[in-house]
Amino acid sequence: MLFQVGTVLLLAWLSPTTDAAPGWGWRTVTVTETVTPSSTAAGTCSASSPSTSGIISSSTSSSTATISSASATSYPSTTYPTTPAYPICTSRAPFASIDDVHPRLFNYNGTGAKYFAGTNAWWTSYLMIDSDVNLVFSEIKNTQLQVVRIWGFGSVNTDPGPGTVFFQLLNSTGSYINYAANGIPRLDAVVSYAERNGVKIVLNFVNNWSALGGIASYNAAFGGNATSWYTDAESQKVYKDYIKLLVNRYKCSPAIFAWELANEPRCQGCDTSVIYNWATEVSQYIKSLDPRHMVALGDEGWFAPADGIGDGSYAYSGDQGVDFVKNLGIKTLDYGTFHLYPSSWGYNESWGSTWILQHNEVGAAHNKAVVLEEYGGPPTPNNHTAVEEPWQATVLKDTKLAMDQFWQFGTVLSTGLSDYDNFTIWYNSQEYVPLARDHAAAMLEKPV
Repeated sequence: MLFQVGTVLLLAWLSPTTDAAPGWGWRTVTVTETVTPSSTAAGTCSASSPSTSGIISSSTSSSTATISSASATSYPSTTYPTTPAYPICTSRAPFASIDDVHPRLFNYNGTGAKYFAGTNAWWTSYLMIDSDVNLVFSEIKNTQLQVVRIWGFGSVNTDPGPGTVFFQLLNSTGSYINYAANGIPRLDAVVSYAERNGVKIVLNFVNNWSALGGIASYNAAFGGNATSWYTDAESQKVYKDYIKLLVNRYKCSPAIFAWELANEPRCQGCDTSVIYNWATEVSQYIKSLDPRHMVALGDEGWFAPADGIGDGSYAYSGDQGVDFVKNLGIKTLDYGTFHLYPSSWGYNESWGSTWILQHNEVGAAHNKAVVLEEYGGPPTPNNHTAVEEPWQATVLKDTKLAMDQFWQFGTVLSTGLSDYDNFTIWYNSQEYVPLARDHAAAMLEKPV
């Protein structure tokens, strides 16, 4: 789907399968902003020299880092410009964690366990204008939403040029990190402005879907397919190198709520051990880099027949190679995640509350925090309240789910409307009051 919004040209590809959550696309911008590196970022995560220009290899088949011709600066093969381009780690706010007394809840700000609500605004990391990034976080903060889930990935196989935000270029010779103004500095801005506004973010490392590169971009560079990616040595090395870059860059920031392995990982037709083993290995690796922040999987929460839950239909069949019960037992995953899109999965909307209750019961059995991190229903006819309010009531009144995050937040930016789909809840719209403002307040007031 191609559409024009203000001065921003948006390219979006919707997934061809109805199983997928909403599609996400590249943002091609016609506006730019000069990024000035910060020389005084307190608590800097790295001692390397700052830079915002050029593409440098992070993981290549050669022992020498290769700089693209677009770069005006050369770096030794052992030195990478990992100092953030914006002030990061200036806040002394506590890191979020699992609460010691109530292990099914989070201690968000050091004052003890609380329930709360959040949202998704994946597109924030692709905004090129700082004031827009700040606007997103200030409006989310104003709503009392505590956490926003954002994409930390954006990979390409050929350089799309300076007008498109991307973070990583993958080809047969390796992985090249984009440190130009349309690259990693945009993630720096996200973390910095989240910190300034007192909002925490879940940063996701790769997309199961092909939008914004995803697993498909790894396969295009190194071979393989959607199922072999989880065990392919070259792809996993490059993936872990990218994780290492971001974790080391931002691990000092209290704005990070959690690191997330993938958006909706699936391994169709695989034994559930494939994703279980992969999630175990990668989460252990992240914890070795940063033991202070939480780690989550980012899955849709599918059940498998061995779980003895449900009627054996699609969501309970294990067909996607994901077993929520099994994965919740991974010790280096701090909390469980699940998504809810009945209309996309072939269920009626009322089934959503059943899905919520089933995941809550598994969380109780494991005595572990569980988050409904994406949910969305089609507008009826132009308002989501009738569909989503009952789900929120179930979370609020009938479960101990630590948090829920609606898909997705939308607002008006300096360039026009933010990226949107049929599930978008627009800031300060009529439905925003009950589904965002009122629900966020009710979750905060819920007794522990």
